[in-house]
Amino acid sequence: MRALIAYPTMVVMTLLLGIPIIVLSLFGVHIPPHSALGRAARLWSRVVLRVSGVRVVVRNAERIAHDEARVYVSNHVSWFEIFALASILPPYRFVAKKELAVLPLFARAAQEVALVFIDRQNRKAAFEAYAEVAEEIRSGINVVVFPEGTRGRSYELRPFKKGPFVLAIAAQATIVPVVSWGTREIQGKGDLAIHSGTCELTFLEPVPTAGLTYEDRDDVLETVWNRMAAELERRGVRSSVDGRETSSVES
Repeated sequence: MRALIAYPTMVVMTLLLGIPIIVLSLFGVHIPPHSALGRAARLWSRVVLRVSGVRVVVRNAERIAHDEARVYVSNHVSWFEIFALASILPPYRFVAKKELAVLPLFARAAQEVALVFIDRQNRKAAFEAYAEVAEEIRSGINVVVFPEGTRGRSYELRPFKKGPFVLAIAAQATIVPVVSWGTREIQGKGDLAIHSGTCELTFLEPVPTAGLTYEDRDDVLETVWNRMAAELERRGVRSSVDGRETSSVES
């Protein structure tokens, strides 16, 4: 029943917010992050969460910085942790796989105000995109990444790709690990149905990268993975230590 309300709402909100964004972009008009349209993704997400009957609970909110740009690294089991994070964070860009760019109106509008697409099959293109994202961070925009690369079917933490950690080091940005809990029950991977529920976002101890170099990427990855795995284990989910890292075009 929730899906019958949520999906049409997504379409309507995309049209209402996406069309003005696209029109302005065609005329070369810059959309400031703190403007009404610059915050469109936040409004879109809050409306969708509301009609879906999803409540967002934030743990350790003091770790959400408002005076510096950070890289937020989250586990990924549902679309709804994206909506939850988008509804509460300061101005941001989500790093998304290029495959999502096929969604015409949504992708074009979201790319203007909320997304950066990464071609994970093309090493050169991936590094160029990450360089662009690093510039966004240096300009004061937060970045959200899902280092597992795609949604999982369980809360067990999967291997991390190295690209997000290379990005954070390049921008000398603090990493904030985030554990999302409850979203799989709201809408798991492959499910069309949407269930009301609570998405709990726990912001863990930040990991600074100031003074680190590309050679430190594996150590940073391991630190972040271990902190997130420990939080999940506290909730009864044990992740394999062998799954801490994986090679990819982004490494």
